Amino acid sequence: MAWREFALWRAGVAHALDGGLWLHRFALYGEPWAHLVSADRAALLAAGRVLDMPEAWLQYRPLRDPRSRQRVDAWHWDLRRERLVRALALAAPKVPHRPNP
Repeated sequence: MAWREFALWRAGVAHALDGGLWLHRFALYGEPWAHLVSADRAALLAAGRVLDMPEAWLQYRPLRDPRSRQRVDAWHWDLRRERLVRALALAAPKVPHRPNP
């Protein structure tokens, strides 16, 4: 099981809604955070076990698919501090943005 970052938000959402695991970094009150997002709840629970996350912390949040504009069931973990450091260390290489020629 591998999660990955994407340079483009749209690509990350599409990956997550296709059942992949998307690591989305952001800052909250100056502190680094990330969401680990997917439409595949079972995959997120497995990732949570790797990151020592209690199942009760998994959050449901439907996302709008950027391709179809339809809402899709999705879940995420909030990651910060030690769990964020561990998730970043275990992440697959970031998918870069490739502009259209």
